[in-house]
Amino acid sequence: MTERPAVKTAFILGAGLGTRLRPLTEDCPKPLLPLGGRAIITYAMDHLRSVGIERFIVNTHHRAEAYARAFPEGTWRGIPIAFRHEPVLLDTAGGLKNIEDLLDEDDGTILVYNGDVVSDLPLERLLDAHFRSRPEATLVLRSSGGLRNVSVDGEGRICDMRGILGNPGTHQCLFTGIYVVQRAFLDRLEAGRIESVVPVLVEMIRCRPGSVGSVVIDEGSWYDIGTIESYSRLDAEFASRGAGAFRK
Repeated sequence: MTERPAVKTAFILGAGLGTRLRPLTEDCPKPLLPLGGRAIITYAMDHLRSVGIERFIVNTHHRAEAYARAFPEGTWRGIPIAFRHEPVLLDTAGGLKNIEDLLDEDDGTILVYNGDVVSDLPLERLLDAHFRSRPEATLVLRSSGGLRNVSVDGEGRICDMRGILGNPGTHQCLFTGIYVVQRAFLDRLEAGRIESVVPVLVEMIRCRPGSVGSVVIDEGSWYDIGTIESYSRLDAEFASRGAGAFRK
């Protein structure tokens, strides 16, 4: 059996405005809100550590100085964190392109993770699926829950996202905000451009169906903290079972 290549760097999206959680996020970036006694983003960091990630890159924008206070040593559980500030919010694709110069020569593959997602789904399945077929991008999907706006065809391939191509496929899945990209994917992005990753992926699908990989992972838990109500419920649940209960 061929050994799976190591993925050393993860990019965690931490620059959002957190508008849906105002006023809680007026003075605090959403990923730094406390959840069960610790910052939301640290759950993503622990999840990524479980598959051997050796370095985090986090983009910042709103209340960026709060990250320095939250991580005064620039590390989490011994793993270094590089912060990249965005004076102008660049969205997901723009943010990814903006960290290109921070990548090492051996960073051929980058694991991308939304900073406001809390999950313990088996990330090993994502990496196995990605390196099995080696597309430029592989997305983690779930078959139920939340906003299901990723169209999948009968062969399990992504054929549309957000209905942009008008192709409903055979069923709809939820995009978790967790994905892997190859370094070559960044060549599709324009430096300084404010852009979501979704139109870039959709253009890839339009030009070559099946070019964006996916893996449906329904195992484990996945939470998108989208409202004050959902945040409050999850905070109470995590607090009741202890801050370390979700740690991997």
